[in-house]
Amino acid sequence: MDHLRDPKYPEHLPTTEAAVTALRAIAAEYGHEIEVTHDIGADRTSRRSAAGFGVTLDPDGSLPHEAYAEFGGLPRVSVRLYPDDDALIIVEGVECHDVPRDDVPAFLRSVFGGLAHVRSRRFPPAAWLLVPLPGDRTHKEYLTVGLLTPWLSSRIR
Repeated sequence: MDHLRDPKYPEHLPTTEAAVTALRAIAAEYGHEIEVTHDIGADRTSRRSAAGFGVTLDPDGSLPHEAYAEFGGLPRVSVRLYPDDDALIIVEGVECHDVPRDDVPAFLRSVFGGLAHVRSRRFPPAAWLLVPLPGDRTHKEYLTVGLLTPWLSSRIR
């Protein structure tokens, strides 16, 4: 699965802005539109709800930066990049929590490149979204069997 790592993208994405740049490149590579919004400051980011009104810096003096990207086309994919070096990726309504920021480009390449698939069993009924990642790793999310979208249903193996 090392072909999921592309030399055009660095292995480590040190900042949210570096990750957004990689997302834009992947959108262009796969012919998807992308819309990105940024939330900058402790009072604007989602995990900093304890920050007081007008407080923009973290206690260590850093300025947290969070971004939300929504891709056009199918499959429906959105990415929320957190300042804590992880991301929430939603694929056709399936929430994939705690994806390391450095794995986001490979995750999206698997989804857009057709490597991501759904594994199901008949009894007891269950299904999982499986997204291959470099280094023989796989991100696995449980799915509600009755709520599969047409795109997810077309990926059942």
